[in-house]
Amino acid sequence: MSKAGQPMVIESVPLLELGEALGRTLPFARADLSALGGVDRAERLKVWAGTVLVEPGPTAGSYWVVLEGEMRAERPEPDGTRTLVGVAGPGEGFGETPLLAGKNYSPFFIEAARDSTLLRFAEQDFWALMSACPPLRKVVLANMAQRLQTYQVEALHREKLVSLGTMAAGLMHELHNPGSAAKRAASQLRQNLLRLQQLSLRFNDKPKTPLQLECMRGLMEQTLCACHAPAMGSLEQSDAEEAMAEWLAAAGVENAFTIAPALVAIGLKPEELACAKDAFEAGNFSDALNWLEALVSSVTLVCAIEESIARVSDLVMAVKKFAYDDRSQAQALDIHDSLQSTLTILGHKLRGKRITVEKRFAAHPSLIQTRGTAVSQVWTNLIDNAADASPEGGAVEISTWTEPAEGGAGWLAVCIGDHGAGIPAEVLPHIFEPFFTTKPQGSGTGLGLEIVHRIVTQKFGGTIEVQSVPGDTRFIVRLPMSIAAQA
Repeated sequence: MSKAGQPMVIESVPLLELGEALGRTLPFARADLSALGGVDRAERLKVWAGTVLVEPGPTAGSYWVVLEGEMRAERPEPDGTRTLVGVAGPGEGFGETPLLAGKNYSPFFIEAARDSTLLRFAEQDFWALMSACPPLRKVVLANMAQRLQTYQVEALHREKLVSLGTMAAGLMHELHNPGSAAKRAASQLRQNLLRLQQLSLRFNDKPKTPLQLECMRGLMEQTLCACHAPAMGSLEQSDAEEAMAEWLAAAGVENAFTIAPALVAIGLKPEELACAKDAFEAGNFSDALNWLEALVSSVTLVCAIEESIARVSDLVMAVKKFAYDDRSQAQALDIHDSLQSTLTILGHKLRGKRITVEKRFAAHPSLIQTRGTAVSQVWTNLIDNAADASPEGGAVEISTWTEPAEGGAGWLAVCIGDHGAGIPAEVLPHIFEPFFTTKPQGSGTGLGLEIVHRIVTQKFGGTIEVQSVPGDTRFIVRLPMSIAAQA
């Protein structure tokens, strides 16, 4: 039925009655209609604009020839939209690709763009025609080659966009955290500076003795020398803060329980404040300690901003390593750095599923010769797949080691494993085939592992091995350490 509710008109017609119309089509332009391998009839369909002939899903294979009108092939997208992938006009055929590939599944909608007239040949008739009609066979094979090439180019482009999207999403997540932390710290620092100025004015109202100045100078130098004290356990830190707060309260310090955590965080202890207690009167001592806490807090916030900016710089360097210019000269690349950069890019995804990354970097040396981004693309696909396969709160294992090789410097091996459901035995032989995917429709292009295999074997002259049982899947990549890669 068409969108307008009009039925299709289907009739069985002898091919000899269609001689003139078939002669104007590319597949049958030079065919002898009297010698077509026993195929003497075809279904002629009259369809109206909007009629859907084929929907995505299992389908009986057919070969179609457009006599009049226009047909469109559209791919459904996850968001419910459709993307145009091909058009067949008068005289053109379509439907040969799934038949020649042995597929009984259509990924596309085939819909009439205008009122159209078509011929439909069943699968067995198609094969009879291919066997008996060389002109048709030549056209069909040429069409299939062209369509496969077009589809592969588009799919490769989509795969690159997926990789770019993965990297961009990771980068945005990673940049958000340090950016937000720096913004919060800057806002708090502004408030601290105002408080510090008010305390300074009040604290400096009275002249200071040399002893007081010397004591405060020492505390200030200690405060400015470090951002954090050595790490303590939660219980140890809680005890230290409580002891500091009680000491400050006993000394008559205002806001004792508020300023104690900041003083402990910088590594100060009550005995180090004893000189100030002895040198100042009670009121001045309280002002001195509150001023010191404001300074400590400000220094801590500056350190937080520095760490956030350093984190942003690390991310920029990770992206630079990940996306190194393909036109650069061949250079030595540390595989461990490359793996760590990829983990940085994919960090948001791993944290989102609470996945632990267990690294055992034992390769030494860990250098290969390469140029460009190819090896990073390998790690991205494998680690991303491992994260997808891992259960919530699971673990991804990354190991490296070296292996000897006859007549060469040896192999650098990288193993990326997960503890997911595993790859079924019947699927395992096909995972490196182009366009093969077990992911839901629209979730994958089926090119990720094919690209990984091509990069490892063709660009680096390496090997890739897969071992999988339920609960333990491992991809082992071996790259030559002495042969310069053509990446």
